[in-house]
Amino acid sequence: MHPEIKMVVFDMAGTTVNEDNLVYKTLMNAINAAGFSYNLDQVLAVAAGKEKKEAIRSVLKTYGGDFDEAVVTDIYGKFINQLQQAYEVEAILPQPGATDIFEKLRDRNIVTVLNTGYDRPTAEAILKKLGWVAGKDFDALITASEVSQNRPEPDMILLAMKQYEIADGSAVMKVGDSSIDIEEGQNAGCSLSIGITTGAHTREQLQNANPNAVIDHLMQILEIIPN
Repeated sequence: MHPEIKMVVFDMAGTTVNEDNLVYKTLMNAINAAGFSYNLDQVLAVAAGKEKKEAIRSVLKTYGGDFDEAVVTDIYGKFINQLQQAYEVEAILPQPGATDIFEKLRDRNIVTVLNTGYDRPTAEAILKKLGWVAGKDFDALITASEVSQNRPEPDMILLAMKQYEIADGSAVMKVGDSSIDIEEGQNAGCSLSIGITTGAHTREQLQNANPNAVIDHLMQILEIIPN
């Protein structure tokens, strides 16, 4: 029997926000412009869900790129500029069921939190484009800017719990589209860490992180949370 769930923490891109892997395509292009040659599957495999400087380091380390921290900083600066431009022109939509699941959970007095490996300005630009407002459409936004350690460390979830005076991670569910989201939930002591197949990682990649479940649609969350 699972404890009562008081909070659900959702990842953004790929989980609640449908941007067709725009962030990782942009990241790939910024890395390759610095003289590397990696494909999208390679980038998604090791970068998904991470704070974006760490994502760049992970790609370069994993595939044997020769680099130093100045290279990472340069790629990151170009990536953020390109991403801001891309988000201005590309379509960004809610994932199917996103606004409905927020509403259903809030009707049950379950706190809805968005968290992300983006910095706060990027995350807020996405929310503005979607027309989502904290306190109205969902309860809170926690970004990589607010914590010293990012995924898979649990700091973002722990900060959200602190804000809502939830002492025990067993009252929290984490939902995300990458294995690192699942690891973050596990490290925070969440009783439920759920993978969703709508974003960066395949069902098989998600299963490798040993989630409590893998879903294909956000509304399936209601089948998992105890009544």
